Amino acid sequence: MNAAGMRTRIDAAGNLIGSLSSPDKKNASPPKRFLLGSHLDTVPNAGAYDGILGVMIGLAVAEHFASLTTALPFSIDVIGFSEEEGVRYAQPYLGSRSIAGSFDTSWLERVDEQGVSMREAIQAFGLDPNDIPTAAISPTEVIGFVEAHIEQGPVLERLDHAVGIVTSIVGQSRLTVEFKGEAGHAGTMPMMPRRDALVGASRLVGQVRDTGCGIEGLRATVGRMMVSPNASNVIPAAVELSLDVRHASDAVRLQAVDDLIAAGQRIAAEDDLRFMILHRSDSPSVAVSPRLESLLIRSVEAMGIHNTRLPSGAGHDAVVMGQRFPMAMLFIRHPDGISHHPDERVDVADVAVAIDVLIDFITRLAAEEAAIQTT
Repeated sequence: MNAAGMRTRIDAAGNLIGSLSSPDKKNASPPKRFLLGSHLDTVPNAGAYDGILGVMIGLAVAEHFASLTTALPFSIDVIGFSEEEGVRYAQPYLGSRSIAGSFDTSWLERVDEQGVSMREAIQAFGLDPNDIPTAAISPTEVIGFVEAHIEQGPVLERLDHAVGIVTSIVGQSRLTVEFKGEAGHAGTMPMMPRRDALVGASRLVGQVRDTGCGIEGLRATVGRMMVSPNASNVIPAAVELSLDVRHASDAVRLQAVDDLIAAGQRIAAEDDLRFMILHRSDSPSVAVSPRLESLLIRSVEAMGIHNTRLPSGAGHDAVVMGQRFPMAMLFIRHPDGISHHPDERVDVADVAVAIDVLIDFITRLAAEEAAIQTT
């Protein structure tokens, strides 16, 4: 970012921001900002492109405009969001929520598996968590936000298209639930009186799969399970498990979540267990900005590429940013569709196409903004 002539800073939430400023104008209000970027964090045992590719593409676009003699009528901010995946504290979008002004300060008291609170982690990084509200950017300052991201799926590869335009981002519910029973000796406790929390949890896992298979477009997953005391000769006393439910329709998703919670309660009653919801977060489905989407379509077609439009089944920082600012997304073809895995990859030629599309897009946006300012 520094080499590209950008001013860099780390905000109070740990977001890395590089700004390519437009020249000051006399007797005019400060120029607005256009935001590009994605996230810097990863999941365990992850690949090299989920998130950070969008930051690097944004930087490449900024480098292009920094090399021109003609200035843009707005500034470009490239953002590397500090935390999107929600792995450490079971709360996604911490970086983008800070910029969007929707960070809940109660999250600062969450602790990770080592007992370190979010507040302590931010302080250890050298930041003051009390300053997080200062990271928020006013919507009046922002023209829009575009996130470039690998598709994390097989659609573009099957169509043999380098890039695709996102039409919407599906809604997502994340829950952490727990079954509590009673520990006992695996060899001496008879089978029938047992209050085995893992048996109850396993029944819910099967129900999650059946629910996902039974509703068109629904994705329902248990991706994490913690068994206590987790010993081979002890009946499990408690099991904590994650629940991830997604659908383009918020009503369908929320009904599926309600049904799964009811299933957990029913299973607990049948197996003489306790069932509790430890955490729940809901992100509604988010539509893209018609204006930004239209410009992306024109830019893709200008490259001689087929205009492929598809929804995003994965959550992105664009979910949060789209609730605050005009938002659009550009997907890059993802060979084999394997993501959150070391085999995750992209083709250099496809990345180059994405950069060219966004350069054309910003050029068109600049022409529109210049005309607006003139009038």
